[in-house]
Amino acid sequence: MTDAAPSQEHSLPALYRDHRGWLETWLRRRLGNAWDAADLSQDTFLRVLTSAQPLADIREPRAYLLTVGKRLLSNFHQRRSLEQAYLDALAQLPEQSLPSPEQRWILLETLHALDELLDGLKPPVRRAFLWSQLEGLGYSEIAVRLAVSERTVKRYMAQAYEHCLLAEL
Repeated sequence: MTDAAPSQEHSLPALYRDHRGWLETWLRRRLGNAWDAADLSQDTFLRVLTSAQPLADIREPRAYLLTVGKRLLSNFHQRRSLEQAYLDALAQLPEQSLPSPEQRWILLETLHALDELLDGLKPPVRRAFLWSQLEGLGYSEIAVRLAVSERTVKRYMAQAYEHCLLAEL
């Protein structure tokens, strides 16, 4: 008969106590600052907490935490890159056209949500979808930009729409 509760050795507090410092140090070396490293470390343990994988099944805790941490680090860099692109685009606008701080925040959050929604699409599919939706390009224009046939663009768009619909479920 197995015990339903994890043993002390396989508990989240023990995992946190034994490996948080190591994980934060690893993240700090990659990020260059302690604040972001601490945030990502906490996010890593939050992911472990909400994961479907039972803690008792984790045989190599550091390898597991490293895998989760690397994914979050990748997301962090992607998010920062998106934010920088947004700020660069704002810098091109005339001062009288700049959105308010509240509008900037809403736009940035919308961009992050869109980026997360489209995560997993192959780059040409993603580009085709964004050009269609954000720039209003037709399939023939997208085909020229991607150097593919219109039929391929239609297939890309179908993939993107399917991906978005499945994400809503």
